[in-house]
Amino acid sequence: MRHTTTRNVKGVALAAALVTGLMLSWSAPSDAFELTGIGPRVGMIDPDGAEGTMTYGATLDFEKPGTRFHLVPNLMYWSEDEVSDVNPNFDVMYHFSPAGRIGPFAGAGVGMHFMDDEIADESDSEFGVNLFGGLMFPTSAATFTVEGRGVVGGTEQFGVITGATFNF
Repeated sequence: MRHTTTRNVKGVALAAALVTGLMLSWSAPSDAFELTGIGPRVGMIDPDGAEGTMTYGATLDFEKPGTRFHLVPNLMYWSEDEVSDVNPNFDVMYHFSPAGRIGPFAGAGVGMHFMDDEIADESDSEFGVNLFGGLMFPTSAATFTVEGRGVVGGTEQFGVITGATFNF
């Protein structure tokens, strides 16, 4: 029964993330954030209470023309020793260099962690605060990132994640 509830909660979270992304990408006035890219993420993460493991995900990048702020909704997933985490996030990032230039970025956000422990037959959801920073390498076709990312609250995690956001 718990697995069915967990899967339903994960399905609702994924659907909410997709609807949010679609709503944010809808045409809007020129002073609104615009969807500028989408892409994969992969890295190593060390969750509290589990061995270090690979994490996989996807991200959307929304920029407001003329600013260095980005809205970055993303979804991450990891699994290790029959414990897994589906993690939808909503992050805000500031790129310190002008658009199109290599430079550092920093950000913060919030996320939900939908944990599933198949050995103990337990599921749980926890709120987390994301803190991250790294380097951005923009090209004409994509922007590549390398970031250190920490989660405070619930199951604390730290990882190094790389990504490629393909420009529209």
